[in-house]
Amino acid sequence: MKPVEIIEDGVLLRPWREADADAVHKACQDPDIQRWTTVPRPYLPEHAHGFVTELSGRAWAEGTGAPFAVCDSATGELLGSCGLISIDRAGTGEIGYWTAPWARGQGVMARATRAVARWSFDVLGLRQLIWRAEVGNHASRLVALRAGFRIDGRLRLADPAPHTGTDGWIGSLLPGEVPAPGSTGPAGPGTLAALRAAVFGRPQPVLFATAGAGELRLRPMEEQDLDGVVQTCRDPDTIRWTTVPDPYEQADAQGYLVYGRDAWARGDSACFVIADADDRYAGTIDLRLSPTDALLADVGFMTAPAARGRGYMPAALVALSAWGCATLGLARIEWKANVGNIASRRVAEKAGFTFEGTARDGVQHRGERVDAWVAALLAKDLG
Repeated sequence: MKPVEIIEDGVLLRPWREADADAVHKACQDPDIQRWTTVPRPYLPEHAHGFVTELSGRAWAEGTGAPFAVCDSATGELLGSCGLISIDRAGTGEIGYWTAPWARGQGVMARATRAVARWSFDVLGLRQLIWRAEVGNHASRLVALRAGFRIDGRLRLADPAPHTGTDGWIGSLLPGEVPAPGSTGPAGPGTLAALRAAVFGRPQPVLFATAGAGELRLRPMEEQDLDGVVQTCRDPDTIRWTTVPDPYEQADAQGYLVYGRDAWARGDSACFVIADADDRYAGTIDLRLSPTDALLADVGFMTAPAARGRGYMPAALVALSAWGCATLGLARIEWKANVGNIASRRVAEKAGFTFEGTARDGVQHRGERVDAWVAALLAKDLG
């Protein structure tokens, strides 16, 4: 296959040159490129030289790929890498890319990806493009969305690297689905998708709340919290009103720790530990985004027995709800509890949730349907 050049929407895509080696080496020192791609670690000058002089040319010659240097069409400055990392005989190509640190935040890679996709369909006659990324790589996911890819789901990784997770996202793009040049696509700046990619693409934050004269921290769960989780989940009231496993073992707490980290990487939940002024475990509180309504979430929480009656949970719920509405763009946060769970209802009402009624057989609880109380907090309730 003969190498080509593409100019579209302010970017120049061209074959790699030997003179690009220094810029490639510099870019690939970036922690995010090393974290999310398969470049060698450490990335040495000889790796960059081999890529631009041998590997990229071989892919073109053998027709197994189409790697492009992404450059500014006006200045020629190298901005990143984008291209087909594989092409099969059935007419499917897989796209891959990275953006140099100095070129981020300008929409470069979305424009380059659309240009490569359009060329792949119009010139190569491909029938489908595939995009993959490790779950948690929200920057790459956002580029794919802006390029028109439909993210179809998750795929278990057959041979994950030691530093990666075990699941990957997968998306597909068909002819006729590539957004026009100049378009921002369905996930442009200012959209909910862009907002949440920025949030979940960073480490989980620490939130602060005040209960009485003391300050609370809502932070990600850590190994030091596991004993507190086990103790709380073995408490009779926790067992009565929640669906935690019974009996609750250390392995269950470890699984909850992993779940919280994975949920943040996926971008569908934010699971926090409530820690007191001495950083001792005082409870957990989770904000779970609805899979069907982007503006809706629900909350769940449990308080450690020794921390009950101190106002910790209402303060934590206020802080988490304010963060969810302001940072994630939520319009409504729902609370549900089994009818009779007075303590949980008091927490919700103290945090400003409005009681809305009883949902008959509203929740599944230990093998049977039971009635549930329902309350909600709206973004507009927060002023």
